[in-house]
Amino acid sequence: MPALATAARPASVSRSRSLALGVLATGMLMTILDGSIVTVAMPAIQSDLGFTPVGLSWVVNAYLIAFGSLLLLAGRLGDLIGRRRMFLAGTGVFTAASLLAGVAASPGVLIAARFLQGVGSAMASAVSLGILVTLFTEPRERARAIAVFSFTGAAGASIGQVLGGVLTDALTWNWIFFINLPIGAATLLVALTALPDDRGRGIRAGGGADVLGALLVTAGLMLGIYAVVKIEAYGATSAHTLGLGALSLALLAGFVVRQARTANPLMPLRIFRSRSVSGANLVQMLMVAALFSFQILVALHLQKVLGYGAAETGLAMLPAAAVIGAVSLGVSARLNARFGERAVLLTGLGLLAAMLGLLTRVPADASYVTDLLPVMLLAAGFGLALPALTSLGMSGAKEEDAGLASGLFNTTQQIGMALGIAVLSTLAAARTESLTEAGRPVAEALTSGYHLAFGVGAGLLAAAFVVALTVLRHPKGGAQPKSGPRPKGRQQPKSGPEGGPRPEREPASVTAA
Repeated sequence: MPALATAARPASVSRSRSLALGVLATGMLMTILDGSIVTVAMPAIQSDLGFTPVGLSWVVNAYLIAFGSLLLLAGRLGDLIGRRRMFLAGTGVFTAASLLAGVAASPGVLIAARFLQGVGSAMASAVSLGILVTLFTEPRERARAIAVFSFTGAAGASIGQVLGGVLTDALTWNWIFFINLPIGAATLLVALTALPDDRGRGIRAGGGADVLGALLVTAGLMLGIYAVVKIEAYGATSAHTLGLGALSLALLAGFVVRQARTANPLMPLRIFRSRSVSGANLVQMLMVAALFSFQILVALHLQKVLGYGAAETGLAMLPAAAVIGAVSLGVSARLNARFGERAVLLTGLGLLAAMLGLLTRVPADASYVTDLLPVMLLAAGFGLALPALTSLGMSGAKEEDAGLASGLFNTTQQIGMALGIAVLSTLAAARTESLTEAGRPVAEALTSGYHLAFGVGAGLLAAAFVVALTVLRHPKGGAQPKSGPRPKGRQQPKSGPEGGPRPEREPASVTAA
């Protein structure tokens, strides 16, 4: 009987961890789904609630500003008060805000609800990866878990575009928010029992909370993201953009100085000593900024140039989600174990650069099968790049810093997205406007504007490739040590093979032996 009990225990633990992974992946899916589902319903929202064109942009901006500016703070608070507690609170806030958004009868109420959705999403998303890497400590298991988690993030955008079109056409725009209610409620119920009950280090650990640091980083990120998302309205060199940008940089610089001097920093600067963590976050920022041109501008090309409807656009982009899922769930974990995350990441970035390169040649009268379907299939590069990048971004983090590393990784993702939206959309709009004023047909002018954005996006991916190649180097000796928080009780040897001191090595990516 004791032997049977011992054998049953690992199976029970495995089921519990799988359930926890399902909860975290569902939370990620809900967050990403909400971001993309809203963009399809924007025209219906504007017509029903009477938004002005400028006011309508705040349906997206209110969410983006709250989400992007609070991720770092939420991740660190998760380390201090407990990541499970932060995830549950965030999911609850997001679900309640979705109800408020669904019943909104005025622009002001909807914008306030979207801001609250961003707050809830930041709280839940910031700690999700931190929970994941402390649950799955064995390299192969962690690689598979990260592949599942990454797939839900990638697939959520495509699913949201399809679902947003179907719900808006078949019912009303309100249902794009109501759909979050059963998903959020189910996630909360399962999370209560499935997620490990970590209590955190305590809010006063090491001398109290860094309130000043929290205010500096939140205000700095909020002002910076606001300045970026308004570039299209004010211009990149306007006093509005430059003034807010300078103030944002000053606040963030003050935050860095504060972190270097305070006894209990919100973001210990030691996390940046890992080349894997620093390099992965920089690569992610460049990659996400570049891929805005795929996710958004391809959809605009399908609708504004080729005349697709909302649901048709989502269906046209489903092959991209399918190949991303097949690669990330089917082969990415094995490839990472066999070749290492760095090599897999470089391959993925190469495929994505080729994808955007092909998009610069798509004509105004494009055929879906011959011109766009090959592009959708090359999106498989995202299924290679994202799981590898996630593993690298979480590598080197101690268990007590897992929430911080997760929040940092999500923050750079949002900054990249904001920069991509601001820079690429502005370039595309400027090119389109100049060609339209010169008398070129609208479809041709739009296509040329998109081509410019795709070309710049390809350049950003090339820069990401160079950073990955030069910064994310293998440790000397070729072996890559395990990454992320180590299980308690496992000690590293302190001497080398000859009895001398073991050379210092930077923690690198997760690989299987």
